[in-house]
Amino acid sequence: MRKKLFSSILLFLLLNILIKPFWILGIDVNVQNAVGAEEFGLYFAIFNFTFIFNILLDLGITNFNNKNIAQHNQLIGKHLSGILSIKLILFAVFLIVTFLVGWIIGYNSRSFLLLAWMCLNQFLNSLILYLRSNFSGLLLFKTDSLLSVLDRVLMIVFCSILLWGNITDKTFKIEWFIGAQTLSYLITALVALVALIRKTRIKRLTLNIPFSIAIIKKSLPFALLVLLMSSYNRIDPIMLERLLPSGNTSAGIYASAYRLLDALVMLSYLVSVPLLPIYAKMLKDKESVASITKLVFVCVFTLVSGIAITLSCCRHDIMTLLYTHHIEASSNVFGILIFGFIPISITYIFGTLLTANGNLKQLNILSSITLAINIIINIVLIPRLHEIGSAYASLAAQSFVAIAQVVLSFKIFKFKPDYWLLLKLSIYVLIIIGCNIALPHFGINWIMHIITVGIVMVAALFALRLIRVKDILTFVKKR
Repeated sequence: MRKKLFSSILLFLLLNILIKPFWILGIDVNVQNAVGAEEFGLYFAIFNFTFIFNILLDLGITNFNNKNIAQHNQLIGKHLSGILSIKLILFAVFLIVTFLVGWIIGYNSRSFLLLAWMCLNQFLNSLILYLRSNFSGLLLFKTDSLLSVLDRVLMIVFCSILLWGNITDKTFKIEWFIGAQTLSYLITALVALVALIRKTRIKRLTLNIPFSIAIIKKSLPFALLVLLMSSYNRIDPIMLERLLPSGNTSAGIYASAYRLLDALVMLSYLVSVPLLPIYAKMLKDKESVASITKLVFVCVFTLVSGIAITLSCCRHDIMTLLYTHHIEASSNVFGILIFGFIPISITYIFGTLLTANGNLKQLNILSSITLAINIIINIVLIPRLHEIGSAYASLAAQSFVAIAQVVLSFKIFKFKPDYWLLLKLSIYVLIIIGCNIALPHFGINWIMHIITVGIVMVAALFALRLIRVKDILTFVKKR
C-alpha cells in the first residue's frame, strides 16, 4: 500500500511540475499583466464567489464516491448512471442560487455575464472531479493523474494562441481567458466520460429518485464540510471587492500574491487525492495508519516549511519577475500569505484522514469556527490594512484549523507524540531560517539563494535523519 501511494504521488508531482510552472509563469501571470489588476481583480472575486457555491454542484458526492468506490468497486456502474443525472439537476439549482445571491449583493450586468460563464466552468470542473473520483476510487491513479493535467495543457495551448498568436489586433480581454477555460474543461470532461463509460459499459443515463435521495443524504455531511472549507479559503477577495471603494484593485493585488500559493498548494492537494481511498481501505481492513501518516507528514512538512520560509525572504524579487504593476503591494501580501502553505498542507493530510474515518461532524464544527474567525478578522482589518488585512485573516484561520485537526487526529487515533521527531523538525526549521537570514550577506542573487537553500534542506534532512538513505534504497528495491 505504501509503495502504491508513493508511486502515484510521484506521477502526480511529475506531471504537475511539468505543467504548473508554465501555466503560472507563462499564462496566468501574463493574462493579469495584459488585462490589469482591476480587471483581473473583478474576475478573481467572481471566480471565488462561484467557487464557494460550487458545493451545490456536488453536495459532497465526489468525496463520498471516492471513498465508497474504493471500498465497493462493484457499485461503480450503478452509481455512475444515477450520479450523472443528479449532477444535471444540481447544476440548475447552482445557477438559481448564484444568480440570486449575486443580485442580492449588487452585481451589475457585466458581472452577471462573467458570472454566467464561470458558473458553466464550475459545472464542467465539478463534473471532471467527479469522473476522476471513480478512477481514484478504483486506484487507477495513472489515469487520474493524466486527467488532472489535461485541462491545464489545453488551456496553455488556447491561451498561448490568444496571447501570442497574433490572430487578432484587439487587446486581450478577460472574457477570452474565461472562454479558453470553458473549451478546455469541456474537452477534458468528454475524454473522462468516454473513458469511464468504456470502463463501466453504461449505455444510458437513468434517474432513480430513491437512489438519488439516498446518495444525497449520505453526501450531505461532505457537502457542508466542503462549503465551509471553500468559504474560509475563498472569501477573502470577495470581501475585499465588496468592502473597499477600490475593491477590484485590492482583489487583483491579492490575486497576484495568492496565485503562487494556490499553485504550490495543488502539490499538497495531489498528495491527498490518493491518500483518501488508501486511508479508507486501510481503516476498513483495520490496519494502523500511524506509520503512513507520520511518513507523509514528515515529507510534506519539511518540504513546505522550507519553501514557505525561502519564498517569503525572496518575495520582492519573485513579484518583480512576475508582474509589471503593484509589485511592492503584492510582495507584502505574498510574504504573509505564503506561510499559509504550511497549515494548508497539514490539513490536507489530517483532514483527509479524519474524512476517511467519517469524523465529519467534528470537521464541520472546526470549519464553522474557522470561517467565523476569518470573517471577523477580515471585517476588522480590511478597512485598516486592505489586502494585508485579508492576508493576516487567511493565515490565522488556516493555522487554527490545522492545529485543531492535528489535535483531533491524535485524540481519535491515539497517536503517540514523538517528541524526538518534533525536536528534529524544530532544528530543521531553525537551520532553514538561519540559512535564509545569512545568505543575503553574501551578495548572491535570489535564484542562487533559492538553490542554496534547497541544497541545505536536503542536507539537513539526511543529517537529522528525517529521511534515511536506507528507506529510499528499500523503496527503490521494491519498485
